[in-house]
Order: sequence, then C-alpha cells, then structure tokens
Amino acid sequence: MADSPDQAMTVRDVAGYLNVDEKTVYRLAKRGDLPGFKVAGAWRFKRSDLDSWIDLQKKAVQTKP
Repeated sequence: MADSPDQAMTVRDVAGYLNVDEKTVYRLAKRGDLPGFKVAGAWRFKRSDLDSWIDLQKKAVQTKP
C-alpha cells in the first residue's frame, strides 16, 4: 500500500484502505463520488484526497437531520 500522502494508490490499495470491495471503488470513482484520476487507463488515488473525502463524508452524516 502507498506509504506517503502524495503517493498514488491503486484500486486494490484503496479497497483495502476503505475496507470495501474493489468493484465498489471502481463504481464510486466512475460516478465521480470518490476522488481519483486515471493514468494510462488505470485508476489512481492520493491518500490525502481520500482522507479529505472521508472527512467530508463524516460531516455529511453528522449534519443530516
């Protein structure tokens, strides 16, 4: 798995990091719900972007009535 916040993570890395199936990562990334980018057709993710996304998801849940 990627060690530094700036190192790109693979779909497999992200699936392990979020404890979800790889198909879920692909689906969320394709919909634009998960921050990622493609390199030569393969999805990549920055840990710092994922951490920010997680914080936003937590805040969204906390502010729901």
